[in-house]
Amino acid sequence: MDPLLVVTADDVGLHAGMTDGALAAYDDGIVTTCSVVAGGPDLERAARELRARPGLEVGLHFALAGAPLVSPAAEVRTLAPGGQPLADHRAFLVRLATGRIDLADVERELRRQIARALDAGIPVTHLDGHQHLHVVPGVVHVVARVAREHRIAYVRVPLERVPPHGARGLAVWGLGQLARRARRTLRAAGIATNDTAIGLAHAGHLTPARLRQALSRLDGTTELVAHPGVGNARIARSHDWGYDWDGERETLSAAGLREEILGLGIALAGTSEIARRARGALPAG
Repeated sequence: MDPLLVVTADDVGLHAGMTDGALAAYDDGIVTTCSVVAGGPDLERAARELRARPGLEVGLHFALAGAPLVSPAAEVRTLAPGGQPLADHRAFLVRLATGRIDLADVERELRRQIARALDAGIPVTHLDGHQHLHVVPGVVHVVARVAREHRIAYVRVPLERVPPHGARGLAVWGLGQLARRARRTLRAAGIATNDTAIGLAHAGHLTPARLRQALSRLDGTTELVAHPGVGNARIARSHDWGYDWDGERETLSAAGLREEILGLGIALAGTSEIARRARGALPAG
């Protein structure tokens, strides 16, 4: 079979500019799926726009830190100490490593985020994680169990094959080690995953040259993790990540890019195609 590329726009619903970027990169570009933040302030509008695009697959961008939670803080105390969500993945990992994260809170929040997306009219076809916390040991077992119950057929593994050079390269390499373990856990549970990912080493700064370089090493099933947006300055006022959201949208929407990818023998598809290919090769229920 041809190498398969899923192109996912993350963070839909978290900010209007992120939502608009994902929609534009689907309408005019190569995006095949997107992932919504269930607690995001733009979720309801995003859901209306997504319902108007039935060809765009939609999943859940499961957030445990660095984004709004769905549960009241009092009901997931270890995820919201002091009544506020954890600032980022580092805060979550420190609390997890010191025994201050209750996985029952993680499961409660995951179930409520799925319910919020479904209530908004979003059919959750796949699942991934904000700041990739869904593949952390312990958390991934919760994800696998709940995904099976909801018949979510695909979960992303953030495994990009890059050498551990420099701070970013080392971080992506370390994340890849967690992703390998998570891939085994998910597939053993009967859930399909990608083989590898691209776009992580240059998250928020995907350029045409970097995309072409990544495409040259595709093998098997690959997910391109992208962050297209509209209005860098507007988004950065509330999400100071240092991302070039406009640049990623322009990269994904470049004229002739779809034809270039197909010319390389790479098939563009949604996560449902990965699940379809995996069906029968995974353990029975």
